[in-house]
Amino acid sequence: MNFDYNTQRRKLRLPEYGRHIQKMIQYVKTIEDREERNRQMMAVIAVMGNLNPHLRDIVDFRHKLWDHAYLIADFDIDIDSPYPTPAPETFDEKPQSIPYPRSPLLVMHYGRHMENILNTLADRPESDEKQAMIIAAAQYMKKQYVLWNKDTVTDEIIFRDIERLSNGRITVNPALKLPNVQAEPVRPHSQNNNMKNKNSGRNKIFKKNKGGRP
Repeated sequence: MNFDYNTQRRKLRLPEYGRHIQKMIQYVKTIEDREERNRQMMAVIAVMGNLNPHLRDIVDFRHKLWDHAYLIADFDIDIDSPYPTPAPETFDEKPQSIPYPRSPLLVMHYGRHMENILNTLADRPESDEKQAMIIAAAQYMKKQYVLWNKDTVTDEIIFRDIERLSNGRITVNPALKLPNVQAEPVRPHSQNNNMKNKNSGRNKIFKKNKGGRP
């Protein structure tokens, strides 16, 4: 008895469409009449769209379907596509690498975004708006400090960190007073406590209904 295993079949070009779509496209390639070939290809494209409804959220999703059909056909199919025929090289291009900052974080609990914000503010001309944004950044940094260190922090430490993160280009008036920030208490078992309270209330109701003492 001969078994038909997937490992013995032709490799799927796009597994998300399944083997049936690949067989349909291979069949369309064998149709000699061009008009009938185009008509059958339109039907296959419709089925491909129904199998992948998430593509409808993509701009020009039908263009994407036709490109996928060419890819499944190994770019060896003669049909009248409403879109330009894609080149095989376009699918072999490697994505461009995203540059990643190599410089180490000066202060971990503030994150790189805060460094970028402070350096951007340092480049802005002096104005009341700039000072308001620096104060807002200082208040956020104070919250982050307490959140990650679970300890109190003085305004002087925040002001010193601002000067450090901005490479000395931003200095804050030491007379400025930031609002106090306290670390929020951690309650890992709060959900379990709520469940215990609910169960306790149910037990009291059950005892009362049974004639027991509440």
